[in-house]
This record gives sequence, C-alpha cells and structure tokens, in this order.
Amino acid sequence: MDLIIPTISQGLLWSIMAIGVYITFRVLDIADLTVEGSFPLGAATASALLVAGYTPIMAIFIACITGMLSGIITGLLHTKLKIPALLAGILTMIALYSVNLRIMGKANISLLQIDTIFSFFPLNVDKQMMILIIGFIAVIIIAVINYWFFGTEIGAAIRATGYNPHMIRANGVNTDMTIVLGLLLSNGLVAISGALVAQSNGFADVGMGVGTIVIGLASVIIGEVLFGTKSFRNSLISVILGSIVYRIVIAVVLQLGMPPNDLKLFTAVLVALALSMPLFQAKLNAKKRKAAN
Repeated sequence: MDLIIPTISQGLLWSIMAIGVYITFRVLDIADLTVEGSFPLGAATASALLVAGYTPIMAIFIACITGMLSGIITGLLHTKLKIPALLAGILTMIALYSVNLRIMGKANISLLQIDTIFSFFPLNVDKQMMILIIGFIAVIIIAVINYWFFGTEIGAAIRATGYNPHMIRANGVNTDMTIVLGLLLSNGLVAISGALVAQSNGFADVGMGVGTIVIGLASVIIGEVLFGTKSFRNSLISVILGSIVYRIVIAVVLQLGMPPNDLKLFTAVLVALALSMPLFQAKLNAKKRKAAN
C-alpha cells in the first residue's frame, strides 16, 4: 500500500503530460519535442510564482499560459517559417532551457517550505493521499474538457488536420491555425503537468524535462496496446491508464533492483518495442495468410 498510492499519484500527474503528447503525436501526427522544454517551463513558472507569494491555483494557471506560448512559438516556426515540425520543437526546447533559468534565477527551486496545491486545501489526509485526490480531480477535469473540445467544430478540424490535411484544407479550413492550436493546447497541458509534478516533488529543476517525450510516448503506446483506441474517449482513458501502468512498471523494476540511472534506457527500449509491434504483427499475419494458401 505504501508503494501503490505514490505510484498511482505520480501516474495521474504525469498522465496530463501524456494527454498533451497524445494530442501532437496521434491527433496532429507530429513528433513535438517542445514538451522537453514546456514541462520544466511549467514547473519553473509555478515554482517561481509560489515563492513570490502567488496562490497555487494562480501559479498553475499562469504556468499553463506560458506552456501555451511555447506551443504557439513552435507552431509559428513550423507553419509560417516552414521549419520542419521536429526541428521547430528542438529549437523551442533549446530556447526554453535559457528561459527556464531566467524564470527561476538558478538551476533549481525548493518548495519544501512553501504552500503548494497539495497543502492549499484543508483536508485531514497525508500528503500522498492528497496528491492522489488532487491528481484524480485534475485528470478528470482535463479529460472532460478535452473530450468536449475535440467534439466541437474547431476540435474536429484539429483532428482532421492530423488525419488528412489535404482534405480539410480543400474544405476551406486554415490548417496552419489548427496546427498552432493543437500545439498550444498540447504544451499548455504539459506545463500544467510540470507545475503539479514540481509541487508534488517539492522542487523544480531546469533539467527535469529530460526524457519527457519518451515517458509521454511510453504512456500513450502502453495505453493503446493494453486498452485500445476504439474512440477518442477510449483513447483519452487509455492514455491516462497507460501513464499509471508505466509508473507501476517503473516501480516494479526499481523494486527488482534496476539502477535508477538505467530508467531512461529501459523506457527507450520499451517504447521502441511497442512502436515496432504493428510491424511484427503485420509480418506474422502475412506469414499466416501465406501458410493458409
């Protein structure tokens, strides 16, 4: 029980980032590396504001706005300057490293003596249970808002941009705008996740975004493989559950003795295997059809 609650809590907080990655990776069909910078951007912004005396809710809200701005920058680099999406994300990510240092004024900020969102509400529960409760509420709110938004006309246009940009462009939709909106929404969610994770950990660090994209992809792919993608609602739930499963897997391998320094390597291998599964499955099905004939 001592391991389960913290693991699920972290899975919930990181699932918000995973939803952001899902929006770019699956909905827009873009590999956006901006998340490696917008995640610590959210953490840095929220932490600096908390230290300055802002309320946790206001700090998270402003962190979300800064994340959205980073998404807009990537979107404009890609759509207006015609820089490839991958390179545009890398450029923004590199720039955000300096921005994050500027915001914090140093490499890290401690929040141990600061009131966070997890100590803001007067509930008589311990910190880990509070993280679980706040994380669950935040994920539900964000999932519902995303489900509603992507069911609207503009949300459907963003989804169509990823599926068939030529068709949606022929119908008079400005695909540059939908791409920017998708990146804006994605990185806003990633920044919220960064703000919440920093408050749960008790610190923000300029390097805490390293490997974020791989963790997000792992959550998305694990969720899709285990829980399916029959509908957009099902996909959102799968991403959330995939993030929790990923955290459980990490906790288990650490308990089995894997050095923490090898976690990023383990995650990269896991994602590579998961991404290659459709290819292996297609080859296996082809062999079965050939044998049947």
